[in-house]
Amino acid sequence: MLNHIKLLDLNIPNDQQVLPTLPLNIPREASTYADMIVNYLQLLGIDKVFGVPGGAIEPLLNALARSERNGGPRLVVARHECGAAFMAEGYSRETGKMGVVCATTGPGATNLITGICSAISEEIPMLVITAQTPLPKFGKRALQESSCTAIDTVGLFRHCTRYNTLISHHEQLESKLVSALMAAHRTPQGPAHISIPSDVLRTPAQIKPHIHADLLIHDFFVSDESAINRLCEKLGRVDTIAVYVGNGAGSAHKEIIKFIELTGAAFVTGPMGKSWVDETHPQYRGVYGFAGHESAKELFQGDKIDLIIAVGAALGEMGTGGWNDDLLNTKLVHIDSSVEHFTRSPMANLHVFGNLHTIFTRLIENVAAARKWGRTWQTIPGNTEKNVLGTHVTLREPEKCLSDASPIKPQRLMAHLALTLPEDTRVFIDAGNAWAWATHYFVRPNNQGYYRIAMGFGSMAWAIGASIGSAFAKETGPTLCLVGDGSYLMSAQEITVAAQHQLPVVFMVLNDAALGMVKHGQRLGNQESIGWELNSINYAAMAEAMGVEGIVITSPQELVELDMPALFAKNGPTLIDVRIDRDEVPPMGDRIKGLAINGSATPGG
Repeated sequence: MLNHIKLLDLNIPNDQQVLPTLPLNIPREASTYADMIVNYLQLLGIDKVFGVPGGAIEPLLNALARSERNGGPRLVVARHECGAAFMAEGYSRETGKMGVVCATTGPGATNLITGICSAISEEIPMLVITAQTPLPKFGKRALQESSCTAIDTVGLFRHCTRYNTLISHHEQLESKLVSALMAAHRTPQGPAHISIPSDVLRTPAQIKPHIHADLLIHDFFVSDESAINRLCEKLGRVDTIAVYVGNGAGSAHKEIIKFIELTGAAFVTGPMGKSWVDETHPQYRGVYGFAGHESAKELFQGDKIDLIIAVGAALGEMGTGGWNDDLLNTKLVHIDSSVEHFTRSPMANLHVFGNLHTIFTRLIENVAAARKWGRTWQTIPGNTEKNVLGTHVTLREPEKCLSDASPIKPQRLMAHLALTLPEDTRVFIDAGNAWAWATHYFVRPNNQGYYRIAMGFGSMAWAIGASIGSAFAKETGPTLCLVGDGSYLMSAQEITVAAQHQLPVVFMVLNDAALGMVKHGQRLGNQESIGWELNSINYAAMAEAMGVEGIVITSPQELVELDMPALFAKNGPTLIDVRIDRDEVPPMGDRIKGLAINGSATPGG
C-alpha cells in the first residue's frame, strides 16, 4: 500500500526537485473506479475538485464524499460549470498543482468548454472529468446523452485539450487516466479530458494505485546545448542588449533578473509577463504591447539595440503590439521551453530550447566569467526620474493618477491600489477595460507571480472564478478580483461560493454602466456606437442580497478610507462597487489602430 506522495515546488525546475513527503490514508482497495480516480488525485496532493452535480457524475461525487470523510480530496460546488473550470485554473495558479474539474453529461460538459479553452490558451495543467450516460443507453436518445451518436462531447473537446478520450470499458480507465495526467503536465501544459460512462465509474474496482506520483507530473526537458553555446558567443560580440520577459518566464524569473543586472540590459515585459518582474527596477522600461508604455516602444526603435532576447514568450498579438517588427526582427533570440512558441518567431536569428532555469544558469556563469576579464555591456539610457507611481516608465496621463474628481478616474483607482495593497496580494484582472487600466497603471514591486491575468483566450468573468479557486489554497495571501460590471453580470452568482466557504476574497467592480472596451473601441475605431450601454445597478446591494457585504465607493476620499487589510482578514468575501468615470479613454489606442489597418476596429477583431 502506498503511504506517501511527493509534491512539486513549481518555483524549482523539475530536474532539481527535492520532493517532500506527506502521509496518506489510502484504503487498501478502492471500492469503485471512481474511488480509484480520487485516490490518484490524493497521490498528487490535490485536495479540491471543482464541479457541478448531475445524475451521470454521481458515482464520482459519491467517491469524493467518502474521500472527504477520510480527509482526502473534496468537492467544491460551483454555480456554473464554466465557473468551476475557472476555479480549477485559479487553484492551479496558486498551488502549482493540477486543477481538477468535473461535470455531468450533456449540458454539464458543454458548459465547461469556455473554461477549458481558457486553460489551454493559458497553458494551465488541468484534469477534466465528464460523465456519460451508461454504456447500454448509447444511441438510444437517453436524457442528456452525449455519446458519439448524440451530442458528441468528446468530439467537442478535441480541439481544446492536450489529451481527450472516452473510457469505453473499466479496464481502460487506469491507463487512460495516467496518460491524461502525464499529458496535462507536459510542455506546453494544458487540460486533459476523460469522459466516463456512469456505469464504468460505479464498477467495483480491485486496483490499488501502484505508481510513483512524481513521475506522473514530471516534464522531460532536453536543453539545446549547441544553441546555448551559440548564444554565449553572440553575447560576447554585442554591446547593448534588450530583454523581453514573457508570461512563461516564471520558473526562472530570479535568474533572468540576475542576467539582466550583470549585462546592464534594459528590459520590458508583455502584459502578462509583468507578473514576474519588479516594476520599480531602474532598468525596467515598461510593458510592450497592449496598453503598454511609450518608453517600452521607444526602447526597440532605432539602432540602439544589438541583440533582443525574448524569454518565455508565446509572442501573441497582445504581447507584441500586433506582431510589431520593432520587436520581431533578425536581432531576436527567442528562448523558450515550448517548441510551439517558436512558430511565431521564424524571423529570429536563433531559437534556444530547454529548461529556462538551466539556460539562464549557464548564461549567468558565462557572463560572470566574462566580467572577471573586464568585459562590460552598455545600458541603454532610460528615464532617470521616477514617475508618480515610483517607476521609470513613461505614463500616458500621470496627472490623473492623483485626480480628486468624482466619479473616480480609473487611473486614480489603479494608482491607489498599486501604492497601498499589501505586497503579497493576489490580484486577478478580468477581461475588458480592467485589462488596459491595470496593464498601464497598476504597478508592483512583487515578482512572485501574484499579478494574474488571462489574455490568451480573453474570457470575460474568468477572474471571478479564478480568484475564488485561488483562495481555496491552504496557504494564500490576500486576494483581490478586479472586474468590470459587464463581466460581473455574466457570473455574479459565483460570489456565493466564496460566501458559502467563508473565503475573504475582495471583489472590486469597476462600475461605469457600460461594456467599456466595446464602447471605447468603437469610438477609437470610428465605428457605429452600439451595444455597449448597461443599465445602472447597485452591485453592493446585489451582493448584500447574496449574503455578502457590499460597499459603494463614489469618490477618491471614500477610496482612501477603505480598510483593505481588514477586508482581507474577514471570514467571508466583500464586494466593492466603485463608480468610475465612463468617459476616460483606456490606453489601448495603438491596438485599435492596428486592428483598423487589418480591416477590423473592434477589440475582439
